[in-house]
Amino acid sequence: MRNTTPRAALRRAAGSLAAVGLLAAGSLAPAATAHAAGTAVLHFGGPAETALHPYPASGAPQRTSVAITIDNPYPDVEHGGFEGDYTVTFDLSGIAGVADAVFGKQGAADCAITGTTGVCHGEGLSPGTNPLPELRVSAAEGSEDGDWGTIGITGAADGETFEPFSTRIGVGGPDLVMKQSPLKTELKPGETQPVPLVFSNNGTRAADGILLTLMYTHGIEFTERYQNCEYKGGDATRGVPVWTTALCSVKGSFEAGATYELAEPLTLRATGRAYRDSFVYRVDEGGSGAFDAQRAGARFAPGAKGNVLSLKELPTARSADLTPRDNQQEADFSTANTADFVADGDTARGVRGGRAEANIGFHNEGPAWIANLRSGESVATLDFTVPEGASVTEWPDNCRGVTADGRYRKEQSGAPRYLCEAATAFGEDQYLALHFDMKIAKVVVGASGAVVVRGARPKDPLLPFDPKRENNTASFVLNADDPGDSATGGTGATASGSTDGPTTTGGTAGGSTGDGGATSGGAGATGSAGSTGSTGSASGTGGTGGGLAATGSTALAAATAAAAALLAGGVLYVTTRRRAVRWR
Repeated sequence: MRNTTPRAALRRAAGSLAAVGLLAAGSLAPAATAHAAGTAVLHFGGPAETALHPYPASGAPQRTSVAITIDNPYPDVEHGGFEGDYTVTFDLSGIAGVADAVFGKQGAADCAITGTTGVCHGEGLSPGTNPLPELRVSAAEGSEDGDWGTIGITGAADGETFEPFSTRIGVGGPDLVMKQSPLKTELKPGETQPVPLVFSNNGTRAADGILLTLMYTHGIEFTERYQNCEYKGGDATRGVPVWTTALCSVKGSFEAGATYELAEPLTLRATGRAYRDSFVYRVDEGGSGAFDAQRAGARFAPGAKGNVLSLKELPTARSADLTPRDNQQEADFSTANTADFVADGDTARGVRGGRAEANIGFHNEGPAWIANLRSGESVATLDFTVPEGASVTEWPDNCRGVTADGRYRKEQSGAPRYLCEAATAFGEDQYLALHFDMKIAKVVVGASGAVVVRGARPKDPLLPFDPKRENNTASFVLNADDPGDSATGGTGATASGSTDGPTTTGGTAGGSTGDGGATSGGAGATGSAGSTGSTGSASGTGGTGGGLAATGSTALAAATAAAAALLAGGVLYVTTRRRAVRWR
């Protein structure tokens, strides 16, 4: 029985996909932002309807949670934080004889039910979503399969306006349970395999139509698109498109107690860019409401004019299981592939007391894309050692200054070394472009700093997917020759210097040994004449970078935060054209 919205269930069940959330939050009644006289209207969020298990012949009835939220559309705390008292009223008279309700104990508001009225008192509403204590609902004694009622919800607060909300509560209904598909998870680029989706209806009534939701990451794809499916690709405006979503609608009556499978299996292919990928597949009752909820305002493109995705009934049904999370299954794939992360160096010039710029970073020459969707960690760290005589005055937001040996440093400006985190996902042919402003305290001819791309974990600095480690290091060379009176321009030259740690062969760039014991010194690199933002060409074995600060990696904070960033197109600081944008 569906006791939550399809998108909300997708979000919960795939919460472990740190990206993945990669999935957006939403409901069958999504909140909208409205303004009246400069004040935003507060909206309630929650499921449009909830189905309950029928009242049992013996034992206690099974309760189902109805999660209601207050959505404050203001963008930030400074301008949108509401600090006053508010009251939310639940009119439960519409479910009398159909369902019984109690409030859960956890939540930011104090809630109680008297007769057929529930009241919640709270203080303060932050911008965004504010959850109320869950309403726990069960079928009432004497109720029958097919009974329905409505709960009305209103709110009040000084100076604020609430949009009323209602949610339907019913007894009985379909309970769709997706079976886990027997998929091969160790793949090779170009390899295909069938995907035979199977599900059962273990509820009390037939499902009126079926909605299949298929979500798959950047490295895998289905070989065919269908006429009765709509497709949405990931947002690539700020980085790699992580997910593609297909919504497939199948008409018909899908009976209680029956099991169904695709008439013809889907065919899944590992592309040439595959490395670590995920596939989420879900079944819900169809209809325009479910379809609109899954769209959640996003633009989907129609499928091909060819085949229609269809289902057929199997002769036997699975045993009863009324757990809603069984509507969805997931699979993770590992493809035998590699990616080549290449460090990008630079050259610059400046006079004593003047300023210089460093435009450095790294790029992925593929063929694979790299993503840490489960862990939420960044795919790599860019380790930049500042050349002698220069002091950094401005640096990107995703970078932090550390000591020369990679330890914690409170003062961020003027640090001898900076560690910069990349995003959770990084596409083939993508660039991480970083911009540093520096002040020249002393002119040191041929001063060189190392630019190293390495693993995000200090104790595991190697990039396991990258066999070409010689180009993981480049140099930033400052004043390759005497700059004279000019602060910019000049000709690039091979970097030279000395190492504080173990000797780095193949180049003469300076370096230092980090806390983890690995050398962050770079191979010698030749910069283009007078350029800012030219790619350094590493010619030596290079280093793998020193340790991060003692406080540990600054990897992205997993599940929810990663889900929101990815869905917002938030593959941070990645550009499709190198150095098209500067971050300060």
